[in-house]
Order: sequence, then structure tokens, then C-alpha cells
Amino acid sequence: MPEGNTPSLWASVIGALTGVARADAAEAPQAVSEPRNTFLPAVPRLIAIGDLHGDLGKTRRAFRIGGLIDENDRWIGGTTTVVQVGDQLDRGNDELNILYFLERLEREAREAGGALHVLNGNHETMNVSGRFTYATPLAMADFLQWHSLARLDAALREKCGKAAPPHAVPPLPTEHKHNMPALKNKAIAARWAALSPGGPVTQRFLADHPVVLQVGSTLFVHAGVLPEHARLGLERMNKETRDWMLGRRGGDMPRFLNGRDAVVWARDYSAEDASKCDCDALQEALRMIDGAERMVVGHTIQRRGINSACDAKVIRIDVGLSAGCGDRSPQVLEILNDSTIHRLTETPQAERLKATANRAQQRVAELGLA
Repeated sequence: MPEGNTPSLWASVIGALTGVARADAAEAPQAVSEPRNTFLPAVPRLIAIGDLHGDLGKTRRAFRIGGLIDENDRWIGGTTTVVQVGDQLDRGNDELNILYFLERLEREAREAGGALHVLNGNHETMNVSGRFTYATPLAMADFLQWHSLARLDAALREKCGKAAPPHAVPPLPTEHKHNMPALKNKAIAARWAALSPGGPVTQRFLADHPVVLQVGSTLFVHAGVLPEHARLGLERMNKETRDWMLGRRGGDMPRFLNGRDAVVWARDYSAEDASKCDCDALQEALRMIDGAERMVVGHTIQRRGINSACDAKVIRIDVGLSAGCGDRSPQVLEILNDSTIHRLTETPQAERLKATANRAQQRVAELGLA
């Protein structure tokens, strides 16, 4: 090979270094300059997927249940819109692989005229704030490998005269805001370098994801939009979360992300005993949000599968699919034409949660899902 072609040869391989053993790895997309829309119009077919918690195998099964990917994990969902309600991180070993997987499917869905929207949950916000309590040892080791290869990638780019990646990877940190002694462990230092506010993994995979999203008459959130959150404003919460994750707020987490009443922590609508749900607060929050008729939440495992409460004004979709957190069979939610709602499982027959919006209570009662 002529000597002059050497930089081109390097350029063809260095972009894949940080994605070693990751079939979904691709060149990092450029950062989005403005926050994504919080309010989207209704779509003919909408799929919602609950908490993933580091289990790539179950994640793939969930996407297949929705008819979204083929046997090679490529998008076949056409114009379907998908919302994943957060908690990609923690409890499982496949965190980075899931982030790459979802990033690729976002791109493929968009190119096909569909969409994949990924929300941030409490485990994303915990990690960005430096709380790694639920990270597995193998996931920690994966971040250390990722960090090492990302640093090598940057060095090779510089040597070859290639542009630096959009999200620069810093050296391993020596300090941590919580003074965690675990920073003496290189794996945890690598995780903090990647996931801290403004860190490369946070910038690339998390910061542009909202904490709340409305599609047609359905409001999606990881845990629950309480009246106080509705008064604060959905767009404001998304913007302030994004600014924090990008490192624009001095590292201070927004108040609405922290504590038992946080938008990513609240369980007011998620009690498995539906009679214990705060339906009055739910109704008040929905009334305050123009066009919102129902809320879809994750966060709290529903041992009997996807179900509804409060006259079907809230649908709970965290089925505990991850091997690290329940290890149950995946299920997904399907909403057709903003009204007809099904629970999809790996059995061929879909279960209808409600036929139309104005027949919600009757249908849910018939199926015993309330």
C-alpha cells in the first residue's frame, strides 16, 4: 500500500475502537444544539417499552415482540413510534451495549419514517450524579475497557491528523464530588469520567433524552408526573435536566429529579394494589397538561404484567424483565390511533387493554387488569 494511504487506513478502523465487541458501534453523532420536542402529535402506531436495566437479550426480545426488529436486530418497524421509559442503566452487565443498540435503532427508525424516543429514568440520573450503587462488577469493568479504548481512539486520531470525536474522553479523574473511596478503583473512576455531567457517555447517550414526553394524548414518564411537576412545566424539566447532564449547571442536580416525589422516583400511581394509587393527583396532573388523557409509567415492577389503574388513566409497564431485577418475560404496550391499547407478549394473541378512550373503564374491568 502506498505510504500516503496510511492515514486513510487508520481512519477506517479507529472509529470502531470504542465499540469493540459492540455490533452497534458507529461514529458518534454530533450533539443536538437544541432540546428535542416535548410534545408530539398522535401517531397511527405507538409502542412503549419499560425498564431495561442492563439486559440486552431481554431488550431485543421486547423489541421483537413489538415487531420492531428482525433476527439481525435491524429496524423493521416502519413508521412506528417507540418510547422506552428509562432505566437502561444498572442491575445488568450490558449497559453500554444497550446504549449503542438504542442509538443505532433511533437512527434506523428515523430513516424509515418512524421514531424511537428514549427517556431518562432514576438510574440514569443517579449515575450522572455519581451514585453507582446498583452497577454490576462486569458493567464497571466494561466502562474501564471503554475508557481505555476511547483514549486510544483519540490518540490515534490526533496522530493521523483526524478530527477529534464530538465527545472528548478525559483522563481518569482523581476526585469525586461524593469523595467516594472507590475512586481508587480505576473501573469506578472510568465510570465517573464517562457519566459525570458533561462526560462523554452522558453527552452522547443521555443528555438529549427527555424525562417526560407527550405523544398525542399519552404522557410518558419514568415514574410519574405529579401536579407540582405539571405546574413547573414539562419543557422546563426537560431543558433543566439536559443542561445539568451537559455540565451547564455546575453539577447541581435539578430538585425535581431528587427525592421520593421526583419525576423519576415517584410511585404515587404505581402501587400494585390499584386502590392505593393517588388517582386524584393523577387526574389533577393530567388536567393541567393540554391534551393529556393518560399517563404511561415504568419504575415499579408489576408482577402481573402490564396493567392499568385509576380508570385506565395510568398504565404501568415495568414488568421486571431484566435478569438482574425480576427476570420476567418481556411485554410491551401498543397504542393504535391514540385510542386502542394492547398488551403484547411473546404469545401470538395480543390482549386488548381497552377498546376506545370512552370505553376504558368497561374494557379494563372485563379483563381484570385494573
